[in-house]
Amino acid sequence: MSRLRIFADGDPGNPRSTHHEHAAIAAELARIGVRFERWTASQPVAPGAAPDAVMAAYRTDIDRLVGAHGFNSVDVVSIAPDHPEREALRAKFLDEHTHDEDEVRFFVAGSGQFCLHAGDHVYEVVCEQGDLIHVPDGARHWFDMGPAPHFVAIRFFTRPDGWVGHFTGTDIARRFPRYQPQAA
Repeated sequence: MSRLRIFADGDPGNPRSTHHEHAAIAAELARIGVRFERWTASQPVAPGAAPDAVMAAYRTDIDRLVGAHGFNSVDVVSIAPDHPEREALRAKFLDEHTHDEDEVRFFVAGSGQFCLHAGDHVYEVVCEQGDLIHVPDGARHWFDMGPAPHFVAIRFFTRPDGWVGHFTGTDIARRFPRYQPQAA
């Protein structure tokens, strides 16, 4: 289940509020300039489907975003618990950073946790199958895929060099709870 917890940035043990309804999550995130949407596939997507099949199932929404935001490339990334580089991939995103372009991810399967540091609050968003999160450029955030990552996501880029993080050097991400996916 998708979830948003909002914390004071100095109090990582006590969420100020928790939301599970998509409309409430979207409304809270909109206050800090983050878009949160739900997408539905236009056709079934089988587990392990090829990237072209995944993209075909969401073509209408992909084309809408590309047209509205000028993305130059769209791809599909898949990370499984047995991925040989899962620990290094997880570590790459765990510290607070920003980007010079929007970070847009749509979860086709599985889950992950985005944490957004806005003002004096941290917005912890668990994204699951069907969720799209659109983090604006310059927003301080980090991402945790968990110790046994499992997700398939469609990624959108405007820059040809793809994901480039600018790390803030703070330890805030280490003070907040790491992602522990719920058992299915």
